[in-house]
Amino acid sequence: MDKFFKITERGSTVGNEVIGGLTTFLAMAYIIAVNPSMMVVAGMPFEAALTATCVGAAIMTILMGVIANRPIALASGMGINAIVAYTLCAAGNGVDWRVAMAVVFCEGIVILILVLCGLRKAVMDAIPVSLRRAIGIGIGLFIAFIGLKGGGIVASDASTYLALGDLTSGTCIVAIISILLAVILQAMNVRGALLISIILATIVGIPLGVTQMPSSWNFGLDFSAFAAPFQTDPATGTIAIAQVVLQPALLLMVFSLLMSDFFDTMGTVVAVGQQADFTDKDGNVEDIQAILTVDSAAAAVGGLVGASSITSFVESTSGAAAGARTGLSNIVIGILFFLCAFIAPIVGMVSSAATCGALVVVGYLMMTDVGEIDWSHIENAFPAFITIVGIPMTYSITNGIGFGFISYILIMLFMGRVKEIKPLMWVAALAFLIMFIFV
Repeated sequence: MDKFFKITERGSTVGNEVIGGLTTFLAMAYIIAVNPSMMVVAGMPFEAALTATCVGAAIMTILMGVIANRPIALASGMGINAIVAYTLCAAGNGVDWRVAMAVVFCEGIVILILVLCGLRKAVMDAIPVSLRRAIGIGIGLFIAFIGLKGGGIVASDASTYLALGDLTSGTCIVAIISILLAVILQAMNVRGALLISIILATIVGIPLGVTQMPSSWNFGLDFSAFAAPFQTDPATGTIAIAQVVLQPALLLMVFSLLMSDFFDTMGTVVAVGQQADFTDKDGNVEDIQAILTVDSAAAAVGGLVGASSITSFVESTSGAAAGARTGLSNIVIGILFFLCAFIAPIVGMVSSAATCGALVVVGYLMMTDVGEIDWSHIENAFPAFITIVGIPMTYSITNGIGFGFISYILIMLFMGRVKEIKPLMWVAALAFLIMFIFV
């Protein structure tokens, strides 16, 4: 096991990998409750959505660990599942959930082909170093914002958009305790600090009514959503995937999902790589082709099993911060996802308030590359800046990266340095421009 996963070679231990896996799993366990609830809006049976979410995440996370040997966990992606539920199925188009899964499946196949042709890796290689660093920093702020928002410390406000939440509420109290625990334990170099903070905050949340105790037990599995793209749409009597191929509007949705998947993963991989020490000084990610291949296949598998698009989770940075360096941590996560197909109510006890501290500390850890960006030259500094602020302020990794790409092209163009722009940066910036205007 040590030889296969290169545990000692990467300066890790089995204990570190187990703790890292547990930390990542708890940080992303919310998806077990959230994704099925969204798929129910799309019209899918809850039991089928729960089975698809857990089994799909388990399979692809384990494959990432075995094939790429990197601590990057995968599950149904937030954002794309919302598009499926509230755009494709509920509003406007109103297609059947099987057709929506066919859209996701087609998007995954296209992006897998792009990876196998080397295009996705080539685009990553074409990104300037300052932008690569900015992506990780922006995601760090995004992660911290997600934590603070989930903990109620940051709240929406009609006049100021954002405001300080009610610090006397049970949710805020648990979130503040989780932050204090995570920071103090991290400062004391306690092994498994982030995991311990999540567990203790979950316990504290019980008397405060924040941690919800299981009210029912469901030990059954429902595989009726599997092979959804090849099932028949009851409303039309047509195979779901055939409708996607024949309808231009659905093909446009394939492009929209592709852009989100393509660049969200790119940002996530860079962020996790920086935290888990598998990027070089220029931000190049080791084993990138294997990572991108598994991630791209995961999108297609997500549509195939009925889990929406499965993608790399940025919460993997919390496991990397806790010591995960190899794919062994993914095996731990995958097993836990399999078990949760049966014991989801227990995992559902972990609230977003309990994981707030872990996400905030991870955000802090990811800010260390700020000093590595060349802030003295605007062609490097402004695209980096707009990427860093764009990701958390638009609540989208893809949008932030798009702003950075387009601004870089424009600045270099007006400075007369067109020859320094790599061809694929032009292609990527144009794709973003099309997405922002038409999608």
